[in-house]
Parts: sequence; C-alpha cells; structure tokens
Amino acid sequence: MKEVFKNYSGIILLLLGITAGSIIGITMPSFVGYIKPLGDIFLNLLFVSVVPLVFFAVSNSIASLEQQSKFGRILLVMSLTFLFFILTAAVFTICVVYLFPVSSISGSSQIVTENAAATDTWGNRIVGFFTVGEFTELFSRKNMLALLIFAFLTGFAARKSGEKGQVFRSFIASGYEVMKELLLLVMKLAPIGLGAYFAFQVATLGPQLFGFYGKPLGLYYIAGIIYFLVFFSLYAFMADGQKGVKSFWTNAIYPSLTAISTCSSFATMPANLQAASKIGIPSAIANLVIPIGTTLHKNGSSMSSIIKIYVAFLIIGRDFFDPMNLLLALGITVFVSIVAGGIPNGGYIGEMLMISVYKLPQEAIPAVMIIGTLVDPLATVLNAVGDIVAAMFVNRFVKV
Repeated sequence: MKEVFKNYSGIILLLLGITAGSIIGITMPSFVGYIKPLGDIFLNLLFVSVVPLVFFAVSNSIASLEQQSKFGRILLVMSLTFLFFILTAAVFTICVVYLFPVSSISGSSQIVTENAAATDTWGNRIVGFFTVGEFTELFSRKNMLALLIFAFLTGFAARKSGEKGQVFRSFIASGYEVMKELLLLVMKLAPIGLGAYFAFQVATLGPQLFGFYGKPLGLYYIAGIIYFLVFFSLYAFMADGQKGVKSFWTNAIYPSLTAISTCSSFATMPANLQAASKIGIPSAIANLVIPIGTTLHKNGSSMSSIIKIYVAFLIIGRDFFDPMNLLLALGITVFVSIVAGGIPNGGYIGEMLMISVYKLPQEAIPAVMIIGTLVDPLATVLNAVGDIVAAMFVNRFVKV
C-alpha cells in the first residue's frame, strides 16, 4: 500500500488540489480572486524554468547524438509523425461534423479583442516568427520557435566543434540535468498552484459552457474524448503493441491532469518528459520530440481549427463541405497547429489567420475566439499528451 501511494502520490495530491479548486470555483466564485495569485506564481515559476529546459534539452540531444544519420532520421520520422497525426485529427473532425451537423446557430456575442499586430506586414510577421532581434528575446515563451531554431543551430555547432567544444557540450548536458531538477522542485507546488488556477477557470468559464455555443462545444468535446481514447490507444499499439498501450495509459495520467489544469502544453512538458522516461523512450528521442512537439505538434488545435471554421461558415451561411474549402481548411489546420504556441489561449494568432485567409466577415471573429477559449482544456490535453505518443511512434521507427 505504501508503495502504491509512493508511486501515485503526485497524481492523488494533484487530484485533491483540482477537486478543491473546482469546489471553490463553483461555490465561492468571489473568493477565487484571492487565491488566483497562487496559481499565477506557480505558472510563472514553471514558465521561466521550462524556457531554458527547452534550450538545453534540444541542443544537448543534437550535440550528443553519435551519428549524423541517426539525427536526420529522427527529424524525418518526427516530421512525418507530426503531419500524420495532425491531418488524421483534422480529417476525423471533418467526418464528425459531416455525420452530425449542427443545423443552426442563433444568437450573438461580443468579444473585445486587441489586434496589436494589425499594422505589421506579412514579411515582418514571418521574420518575427522565426527570429528575434536581440539575444535576450530568445528566452521568452512568446518566441518558442526562434528558440528552437537557435537550440538546433547551437547543438549542430557544438557537434562540429569536435574536441574544442567538449567543455561546452558538458555545460549543455549539465545545464539540462540542473533544469530538470529545478522543474522537479517547482512541480512540488503543483497541487496548490494548479488547484488555485483551476478554481479560476471554473469560476470564469463554467457558466459559458451552456447556451449559445452548446452544440459545437458538445460536438468538439465528444469527438475529442473519442479521439483521445481511441486514436491515442491505436497510435500506442502501432508503436509497441499491447505493451505500448498499457505503458502509455499508465504514464499519461499525470500529464493529462497537468494539461487540463493549466491549459498549457508548455507547462505540461516536464510531466511529458517524465512520462516518456518511465515508458522507456530514449532521451535522445524524447528530448527532441517532446520539446519540439510542444510548439509544432497539436492534435487538439487541429480539431478545434476545423470546428471553428465550420462554425464560422454556419454563421455566414457558406458551404463548409465544398471541396476547395475542405482542402484549404486542411492546409490552414496544419499551419494553425504549428503557429499556436504552448501557452494558454495561444491559438488566437491562428484564429485571426483563419479569418484572414478565408476572408470571413468581422462577425465571425467573436465566434471562433470564444470557441477557441472554451475548447482550450481538452485541446491542451490532446496537444500535450499527443507528444508522448508521438515520441513512442518515433521510437518505433528509429532506434538509438
């Protein structure tokens, strides 16, 4: 019994924290404002710890790989895996909305949005997406793709430097171990921090779960749960048979709870890395696939993108199932899944991109933004936990 509690104490404490937070959010919403700072403090500590972890994990994985061919094969299989999962999620969602159409959506809503980047040119946005102007700006969760690219280049340079770069490679490896330990310390605050944050979510979003967006939201959550249980099991089975399915679900509980509590793939990454280690995925694979997947691999965002496009087309009376619209939807979905950052409600950029590409009227903007906000908990679970099964999938075809 003691051994069982030792193995599952983290999950038990986290469940207790989430349960307490839910009760407070429902019964004492006015009190939530007093405890929300606890959640903010925890998330801030988590974010500032994860950013350097991403740098050290990716650069160390590249620098420590013994064979160039292995690294190239990992990248190729990882890219194909991400694309396969994202498109599968999108096609599955298209089938769901086709078989179970939402007949009508009535009502209206308003959201005040800020569009600070409206005056930027597309060229400036592309430059800002891949690079930053100052070194210090790299270490921000708002510039994750730029940080990943820099970490790649740093790892390559460390490998090519040979013996002269040995000290730096040791520094990268040491930094990775230190950041892992720091995150373990921060995660000890998870039951309190996530409980407080979950109380805020329940108090803020709970009442909005019914009413105007009930039908598409219900469709998304039902389809998302089916995808989570069925497709992730199928991917795990393809990766390692029945053993893979059992190992995946045994170790996916803690990351799932972290994801649904924080609505952040970024904050779930430490739990994902820990789960990957317990599953037996080599660190050379896990330390590449999971950090990169946090930014570039999003099953939940893929599904929500299709739902949001579908809802927007319903509002303006256009045919979503026109072949050209469907092909464009798949293309946008892949891009949106890559653009959406690993932070709470990070899909707003992708939503504005969708409105721009389809040239949808302004009236559709509140709908897609509200849908994006309300599906965020389950979308984050699919996004974050999908990185674990993706790492298993890559490990199936690349042995290191």
